[in-house]
Amino acid sequence: MTDLAAASRINGRAPALLRAGIVASLVFLLLGFVSIVWTPYPVTAVDVGSAMQDPGGAHWLGTDPLGRDVLSLAMKGTLTSFVVSAVAVAIGVLIGIPLGLAAGFWGRAANIALTGVGAYLTALPTLVVAILFAALFGPSAATLMVAVGIGNIAAFTLVTRDAMRTAGSHGYVEAARLAGSSGLDLIRRHTLPSIMRAVLAQAVSALALGVLAEATLSYVGIGTQPPASSLGLMLRDAQSYALMKPALMLVPGLAILLIVLALNITSRGVRALEPAAGSNGAA
Repeated sequence: MTDLAAASRINGRAPALLRAGIVASLVFLLLGFVSIVWTPYPVTAVDVGSAMQDPGGAHWLGTDPLGRDVLSLAMKGTLTSFVVSAVAVAIGVLIGIPLGLAAGFWGRAANIALTGVGAYLTALPTLVVAILFAALFGPSAATLMVAVGIGNIAAFTLVTRDAMRTAGSHGYVEAARLAGSSGLDLIRRHTLPSIMRAVLAQAVSALALGVLAEATLSYVGIGTQPPASSLGLMLRDAQSYALMKPALMLVPGLAILLIVLALNITSRGVRALEPAAGSNGAA
């Protein structure tokens, strides 16, 4: 009874949690997409005479040491973070989900083999992969997408496999199997709808980790490169002026923090919507 009451309280908070996360995430996403067509100032416009200005009417968040508008840079940097992270998530989804389905459906041998590959990829830090790719192909946003995406493959493989195992224990899936449904039909009609919530939660969580990875790796010089804008690049450029102009670091730092927080709240909200274990088939 206590567990059911706790689950009920969590599920009761889930819609509010989910709405708060989605709204906050969409605000940052909108800022990023707006920068495609408009920013207060061109991000490549250098005006040394306007360098290091305090926030004001002309420049709402001030200017950097090159006289570039900080708000414009933050908007473009937010777009870069979302694009890099979204492509990395897409790589994980397109490769990891089929592997997870195969591991969960096609017997013990496939499960052992694919789980081993997933464990190997999980043990390989994204930073190491990014350094390797940067050495081979040069540092860029594209190499960063692939490096983070490789890390996502293992996560989506394992999440999909575990969710499929849970779905496979449901009575309606077993009934469809006994009724003669083919493997692909079982996956398409029964398994995929059952695991989508877990996969969606993982996707949003991976999006948050991708934003953080993009900022971190761009900060150390093996991610997005100038003249492109990135929140990590903004942090790197501002570190020499941290004592003189702390706002130069606060703007990108807070943007990264709030984006990651909003996405993690969204992910937690999606997970909290999941029915309690054992609720299916109780009726």
